[in-house]
Amino acid sequence: MTDYSHLLSPITIGSTTLRNRVVMGSMHTGLEDHFWDLPKLSAYFAERAKGGVGLIVTGAHAPNLAGAMWPFGSTKTDRMNGILRGALWPFGSSMTNGLQSFRHRTITEAVHNHDGRILLQLLHSGRYGYTPKNVSASAIKSPINPFTPHALSTRAVDWTVTDFAKAARLAQKAGYDGVEIMGAEGYLINQFLAARTNQRTDKWGGSPQQRMRFPVEIIRRIREYVGKDFIVQYRISLLDLVENGQNWEETVELAKRLEEAGVDVFNTAIGWHEARVPTIITQVPRGAWVDNTARLRPELGVPIIASNRINTPELANQIIATGQADMVSMARPLLADPEFVNKAATGRADQINICIACNQGCLDHAFAKQRSTCLVNPRAGYETELILGPTRTKKRIAVVGAGPAGLSAAVSAAERGLHVTLFEKSNELGGQFRLAMQVPGKEDFKDTLKYYARRLEVLGVTVRLNTEATGADLAEFDDVIISTGVAPHVPPIEGFDHPKAVSYPDVLNGSVIPGRKVAVIGAGGIGVDVSIFLTHSEETLEEWKAHWGVGDPRIDRGGLTEPKARTPEREVWLLQRKTTPIGNGPGKTSGWAHRAHLKQSGVHLVNGVQYDRIDDAGLHITVDGESRVLDVDHVVICAGQRSVRDLYETLDTAGRRGLHLIGGANVAAELDAKHAIRQGTEVAAAL
Repeated sequence: MTDYSHLLSPITIGSTTLRNRVVMGSMHTGLEDHFWDLPKLSAYFAERAKGGVGLIVTGAHAPNLAGAMWPFGSTKTDRMNGILRGALWPFGSSMTNGLQSFRHRTITEAVHNHDGRILLQLLHSGRYGYTPKNVSASAIKSPINPFTPHALSTRAVDWTVTDFAKAARLAQKAGYDGVEIMGAEGYLINQFLAARTNQRTDKWGGSPQQRMRFPVEIIRRIREYVGKDFIVQYRISLLDLVENGQNWEETVELAKRLEEAGVDVFNTAIGWHEARVPTIITQVPRGAWVDNTARLRPELGVPIIASNRINTPELANQIIATGQADMVSMARPLLADPEFVNKAATGRADQINICIACNQGCLDHAFAKQRSTCLVNPRAGYETELILGPTRTKKRIAVVGAGPAGLSAAVSAAERGLHVTLFEKSNELGGQFRLAMQVPGKEDFKDTLKYYARRLEVLGVTVRLNTEATGADLAEFDDVIISTGVAPHVPPIEGFDHPKAVSYPDVLNGSVIPGRKVAVIGAGGIGVDVSIFLTHSEETLEEWKAHWGVGDPRIDRGGLTEPKARTPEREVWLLQRKTTPIGNGPGKTSGWAHRAHLKQSGVHLVNGVQYDRIDDAGLHITVDGESRVLDVDHVVICAGQRSVRDLYETLDTAGRRGLHLIGGANVAAELDAKHAIRQGTEVAAAL
């Protein structure tokens, strides 16, 4: 049993003692926005508190709303501009009145019933608010928002400070143990702190010290409203990663002034949302930002929390043991596995469902205003709806195919007490997931397969590798779940059988080692992944930061410097038939980073391509009516997939009852592990 004693040891914040040093950081789930979803949100938090988390932070809640009780002295211009709009979008979550405070008691009581502690996060969106009435320190438009903000008047800034304090008092009345003030990631407080977005000449702008006045006054006024026994946590930006952000000297001064004003604990954050540096997606190395937390810790007399790309108990424990931080925030890892802490504490760390930082179910959903969930744990956010309860009958279940859908179905069915046998024709588990984890930046995917393999063992699932199931093999089972996956689609290109033409599975599994010049046909998610695989070379953390232009904030303002060019392993052409921009397929919050990686690696992006033939000369194409020959060593075909459902069709034709089709065998669109794993879980829940 691994020793996690540092991570699991108690810690006192202000006058509150926490049972361990694990923080579930803030994540907006979409359940905060409507009061009728609060019971679902309560169940979501309760499951994490029951799982052992020491401290939970809710999703964002605005401290004010446009037009809600205009303060005395507000002008017509103030009212027209919606001076108090703090929500992320119209009708977004907020804490502005007694009724909201009362309704939130269902959340705080649910957490306290499991001996957990919970903070309400207060966040004013500023110019990130998706509304034409949003506001900021100055009328400077964000590059990621179509709306230009209105500049807050001098009086309106002071009113906003008071609104934060009033919201904190409402949180206190709701039973929260404290509040977290979001002062990072480019939201309103960050916008006041940076010269990039604060060009004011009144008492709230000008010098760095004047720009700091806004957050310092917020903390001071909150402390006046809530007293000394209420936790006040501040989310501080250690690296803005934008031009004209704060430098390190200013960050340290801000932290000291905030501590003096009444902050009990600092949570840390990296980068604004508009930064062109990835900070939390899977291609970011684990623990990439901890050195900045360690640098600030000696400057403070209160605890500090490390965050971003920390997803295992080993790493979290090491960070605390080496004195780099006092606590560790893991938001998405607790989305992936609500029992993370209890499993680590009871010698079951090998059964933790590790977050793979894909963003597909969480942040991509949040920014699309959909309910957040998790690719590897589809029950996240659906605790009251997707229930894996014990069965009354003991059916025998066969699952054919051990890709993500099949693994999910087998484990979920076994967790319900069903007798499960898993058939897989190859000699290992994983299917397409095994290919994905070969892509640089997706190495964490292997942890998902380790999790499933261990769960199959613990649950006693019979696993038959190297077995291609037949109708006769399946006759004895009550239900049969077919998850036989996909096979690469072979496009009708002359010469597709030429030795230079190879399939993406053969490249990713190492059966074929491509030459120095490669053309990739198909620019969907697989084509992008293959292009990154072909051009990437091993790099240290420091080299990774250099390629993205991450500098030393003591030298480089905002921690941003000139990116260092990559030296690609191969010259690659990424081609597609469509005339739309290449690389738009990947998720909203991660796709831009993949496209940037392609650009850094010098990949040639060509769209509107007609494929003519493949021969000894290379790949013959026509673009805009002009014929070209790409003199390449290999042509990797990533032109989609087709469902493998021969077995299903045979059984269905024979009238087999209790037959279910899931995953890629059901729909062979662009590979979608999120859909596959969810479908496997849902089928198992319905058995």
